Amino acid sequence: MSIKNKITEDYKYFVTLTVIDWVDIFTRPIYRHIILYALEYCQKNKGLIIYAWCIMSNHLHLIIEAKEGYNLSDILRDFKKFTSKEILKTIKEYPESRRKWLLNRFEYAGKFNNKIKNYKFWKDGNEAKEIDTGKFLDEKLDYVHHNPVYAEIVDSAEEYRYSSARDYCGHKGLINIEIID
Repeated sequence: MSIKNKITEDYKYFVTLTVIDWVDIFTRPIYRHIILYALEYCQKNKGLIIYAWCIMSNHLHLIIEAKEGYNLSDILRDFKKFTSKEILKTIKEYPESRRKWLLNRFEYAGKFNNKIKNYKFWKDGNEAKEIDTGKFLDEKLDYVHHNPVYAEIVDSAEEYRYSSARDYCGHKGLINIEIID
């Protein structure tokens, strides 16, 4: 991880996790639900605090931090490891019209990396940006929630099911979050 994206304790972070080659994997609910399950697991068992989130077709935006005594880098590493294995397993075991193409893309991406055994799902790094001002927090919160609007998936942020925008509009979202006042 580069110094500019180094994660330190006691800060909130705006994080983007991107699928290799920007492959549109999260167009199918089965893969989005793996992400949701893993986020909830990290909240309950690994000390992850989620303030905002949004799953797009090929990436995930988060505003997060780790509880005291936990390490955010470790949480993200474990999250990426679990989700990549689970998504690849699901591609192989469930009906998927793009199975061969997807597996080829992920296999090719891992082919030239000695640390990768078979497939590479996530791009390296987390694009972690430390949130050090209220203005930056507001900008990133707005960006996370309006990403589906900018992508013309929905007309208003709270309409998008796979985002915490609903929580910020007074409705219950798909996972529990900590609302930023």
